[in-house]
Amino acid sequence: MKFQIEKNTFLKTLQKVQGIVEKRNTMPILANILIKAQQGKIEVMATDLEVSIKDLCDAVVTKEGSMTINARKLFEIVKEVPEDKIDISTEDSGKITIKSGKVKFNMVGLPVEEFPSFPVYDEGKLSRVTPETLKEMIEKTAFASSTDETRYNINGVFMEKEGANIRMVATDGHRLAVIVKSSEWPTLDKGVILPRKGILELKRFLDNTEGNFSLAFTANSMIVKREGTILVIRLIDGEFPDYKQVIPKGNEVKVKLERGGFLSSLKRVSLLSMEKGRSVKFGLSKGKLELSSNNPDIGEAREELNVNYKNEGLEIGFNATYMMEALGVIGGDEVVLELKDRESPAMLKSASAEDYLYVIMPMRI
Repeated sequence: MKFQIEKNTFLKTLQKVQGIVEKRNTMPILANILIKAQQGKIEVMATDLEVSIKDLCDAVVTKEGSMTINARKLFEIVKEVPEDKIDISTEDSGKITIKSGKVKFNMVGLPVEEFPSFPVYDEGKLSRVTPETLKEMIEKTAFASSTDETRYNINGVFMEKEGANIRMVATDGHRLAVIVKSSEWPTLDKGVILPRKGILELKRFLDNTEGNFSLAFTANSMIVKREGTILVIRLIDGEFPDYKQVIPKGNEVKVKLERGGFLSSLKRVSLLSMEKGRSVKFGLSKGKLELSSNNPDIGEAREELNVNYKNEGLEIGFNATYMMEALGVIGGDEVVLELKDRESPAMLKSASAEDYLYVIMPMRI
């Protein structure tokens, strides 16, 4: 194999695949990328067996062929080479040569046969989707998914189609984020669970690629395509919890708050909260909401907010980080905090939009 490629073109492709390359080295081949050179283009593939990516870029190919090479080291080399053009070639011995100007690197790859095959999909089933809608849905839910890999069925984001609407849900058992959007969407016979890493790579994919965007679902994967880049995410095989049972009903205490001011106050008060749990007490009384935190080893913090509240006093504790993460994405100038009592889950909504809700469990105070 032998080809010449522009540095910036190659670097852009290598950046796309870095997040997917397996770093735990459970299988040495997964630390490598597969490069195929043919007919004026190179095809670069990476996988960790859960998420796979394939990208095409232009190159001057003088000898077709394939190779695998360490993804991280190749990226570092390409980033540092002095010239705009890079020559890459392989020999029958398996040695890979990378040249740019007067700089030359010799590397050793692994057999191409060891690299996992790219998932098969039907190009004809891809449907056009608005990327901005999908990106917003990910931003408003993914942060609430569980990071506990033993709880695999909530270690990702649930997606389902209902009529003309698409719904995305995430939970870690302490909070729940739900967003519903009216959107053109491919056929989805039942709800699917996308793994956390896959959904974060999808967001990065949406941030870093341009052009027409389309997707499809197979029995076990989500396929996303944008111009010459294809991302395949393997679905989690499991049952997502019945999230509708978690959404509280009858939370009659409703407090409207200016989102930015509320978020800033929480940030200040949480500075002295306990590292474990990040608990902040919400104290409601007529006309005011008092936020307070107490750390016996450091001190305490208090701040009052004026609110339109006329009922009896109510005290409840929340994890400040969980609340702040929701306030950071919820959108709108005002939010409504809906409460029932100190032991029941609370609900946070935008005062101006009906498509998003966030449920948060209280903490003992």
